[in-house]
Amino acid sequence: MEIAYLLTAILAILELFEAWMQKAPTLLGVMQRLYKWYEKSIFLFFLMHPAFYFVLFVVLATDRLNAYMIIILSLKIFDLFYKIELIKKIFLQKTVPQELAAMLEWQLPSWFFLTGVLLYPPLLFYGLQ
Repeated sequence: MEIAYLLTAILAILELFEAWMQKAPTLLGVMQRLYKWYEKSIFLFFLMHPAFYFVLFVVLATDRLNAYMIIILSLKIFDLFYKIELIKKIFLQKTVPQELAAMLEWQLPSWFFLTGVLLYPPLLFYGLQ
């Protein structure tokens, strides 16, 4: 049981790091911050998402692949590849549909970046039970 608390706390810390790393006033600002890492190396971009790798480690180390773990992994994979697609559209192809351009300028509330911290650690904790 203590290991579940420890792993959940580590994931929460990693999610806080990711939230801090991506924090910006708009979605375009978030994408610009991520593009800086992507521009240096796509591998560096992937390394800036340590919570994903930690969840993979937990799945392998604990040998638990239940619905909670699958949900976490699915959301994390979708999030990573959606960010990559947005980076390609915005910065590389420079073909942003007008609706997406308007969305990129929306102001993000400060709690928006904490959704990962509020979502993933509880799912991990339940997945380890």
